[in-house]
Amino acid sequence: MSNASGPPASMLPQVLIVGAGPTGLTAANLLGAYGVRVLLIERNPGTSDAAKAISIDDESLRTLQIAGLDGPLSEIIVPGTGTKYFGADGRPLVHARGPGDLRHGHPFKNPFAQPDLERLLRTALGRYPHVQTRFSTSLTGLSQDADGVRAILTPAAGSDEQVIVAYLLGCDGGRSTVRELLGVPMDGRSFPEDVWLVVDTLGDPHDERYGMHLGDPARPTVIVPGRDGRCRYEFRLRPGECAAGAPPGFDLVQRLLSPHREVDSDQVERAVVYTFHALLAERLREGRCFLLGDAAHMMPPFAGQGLNSGLRDAVNLCWKIAHALDGRAGEALLDTYECERRPHARASIELSVRLGRIVMTTDVRRARLRDLLVRAAMRTKSGRRYLTEMRYRPSARVSSGAVIRFDGRAHLLVGTPLPQPRVLHGPHTKMTRLDDVLGPGWSLLGVGVTDADWRRADRAALPEGIRVEVVLGDRVPRPGSGRTAVADYDGRLDALFGELAGSFVLVRPDRLVAAVFAPAEAERVSDRLGRFVVPVPAPTSGGAADTPFTDYLPALDRKGIRP
Repeated sequence: MSNASGPPASMLPQVLIVGAGPTGLTAANLLGAYGVRVLLIERNPGTSDAAKAISIDDESLRTLQIAGLDGPLSEIIVPGTGTKYFGADGRPLVHARGPGDLRHGHPFKNPFAQPDLERLLRTALGRYPHVQTRFSTSLTGLSQDADGVRAILTPAAGSDEQVIVAYLLGCDGGRSTVRELLGVPMDGRSFPEDVWLVVDTLGDPHDERYGMHLGDPARPTVIVPGRDGRCRYEFRLRPGECAAGAPPGFDLVQRLLSPHREVDSDQVERAVVYTFHALLAERLREGRCFLLGDAAHMMPPFAGQGLNSGLRDAVNLCWKIAHALDGRAGEALLDTYECERRPHARASIELSVRLGRIVMTTDVRRARLRDLLVRAAMRTKSGRRYLTEMRYRPSARVSSGAVIRFDGRAHLLVGTPLPQPRVLHGPHTKMTRLDDVLGPGWSLLGVGVTDADWRRADRAALPEGIRVEVVLGDRVPRPGSGRTAVADYDGRLDALFGELAGSFVLVRPDRLVAAVFAPAEAERVSDRLGRFVVPVPAPTSGGAADTPFTDYLPALDRKGIRP
């Protein structure tokens, strides 16, 4: 496809993102950081004022750190301590805090207000002159071929416009226009019998930094205190109290809130009645179009993974899109979005459904059995760890896709997010987080390897990116030429890499470990990875290695970007 007239190709968008919710805005920020020209459209006149999602986890905060946004985020979240579950008798069952080791460099589960997050993400796009936004604009048609996507955009006031892009990202929610135009069905089920009242309140007395699930079968309830006196309440309704989609009366809201607080009508920020869905799109990719967030999957809220799953979609896909646009990748890498994200999305949906059945049951006998089993498990060491560390959550390991295994075997780190410990780094040996050293692209970490090993890795033409020497033990990080170095700060770096001395660890832009290998295996890794990413020789001289991560953000150098 070609544009017969209009702006020069260097000014035209390469990617169209439909939907300016958290997923679409995050994708726009990530692509903007990668130097991709983006057009983001939203049918509504602005970002949402509805506090739909209320919990953001450590993985999502890390994604926003990659986009350079975790600093401003500290002003809108409450660093949380997980979820406390209560039994049918009102007594605590378990406080699920997560692993407790700041594995991703951020608190595990954090209350926030979605409107605050969307405003922050929208404002952050102002850093990128190559990212355009158009609100009050709908997608009304699309077609595609091997060369690109033609999209028809219809503004609220004005005439239709056709844009031609290389890729389209559908981030437009559960009633996705993109998904409908592509003809992609959703598989799963809805729960019309489970009707819930959700109330967001102001001036609330709760000051807990954790969510509360009250497992009283007579009235299952969720309470999530937020920032600045905000608090989310969710009540399972009984038949006849209010229908899904109907406006709840203030008398119902006041009655259900009365055991927890007094409330005036002007302290109710939002009150809606709805049911849940457990659905997964039959395909996440259709040609040059991709589905992300609620457009791709919907789940009950009990595992707190709806928004977080959408941000996982964005961080997984956006670097692959950037690679495809600058000629470093093709169809094989883009295809991995499906096989890398679908299993975890499905597992998250299934976990959300199971938790709802167990934690929010209205069956008295099931609730009593639940409480008995949980209290028994909490008396054992393995049971306590399983429940308090939330080891029932689905594994984030990628078993197929752009990860390298030899003969079906690999180190346990391969296919998992690289932990983010605090490290010592730079000429003044300052403490920082590992991701702030790694920067936005590929990273090759050498754990106690020699200069000869580095030369061997460089000859293997692994993906271009930063080269990091991991210095074990109580030593000062002093990098060799063309490399940077990190050393242990608090014992976590040594614990992570201690058994890998003499090895390389190859990390993708989304912080997933692509390979762990000995220097002698560098060529083999390069050959395997060449199926997904065009090998580019690593830099042989210094310069970018010690450039602060934030210096990359205004305009990353992406050579040869095509419209």
